[in-house]
Amino acid sequence: MLARIHAVAGLLAGATILTFWLSTAVVELGGSAAAVTAVKTAIPWGLLLLIPALALTGATGFRLAGKREDALVQAKRRRMPIIAGNGLLILVPAAFFLAWKASTGRFDEAFYAVQGIELLAGAVNLALIGLNLRDGLRASGRLQGAA
Repeated sequence: MLARIHAVAGLLAGATILTFWLSTAVVELGGSAAAVTAVKTAIPWGLLLLIPALALTGATGFRLAGKREDALVQAKRRRMPIIAGNGLLILVPAAFFLAWKASTGRFDEAFYAVQGIELLAGAVNLALIGLNLRDGLRASGRLQGAA
């Protein structure tokens, strides 16, 4: 049951980040200012789903790993502080900053600079979460392949 909770929470977190990232990219490429504002002001509300999903993923992952010290588990453990730090230090503050700027209609250089940083940091987190998913499937024996 713990493994199922871990998988669902991890997939929910990854899907939420992917939704944030794709909606931002799509609306910036072809959306109106009103559409950008709608996306940027909705994302902080999505954090109410994302943050508990990430916390649950981390907690269940540490519990599932136990005292295992194999390469796959170690790789996942090395990635988690980067994912968390990226989220807490870059993505969450950026989400609130961009929501504030968008809600006031200030699409200036600061908005687009932070937007670029947010997209880059989000892409890094998506890649790291993807690697953790792959290594988790390998560790559980659900995916064959070299470590």
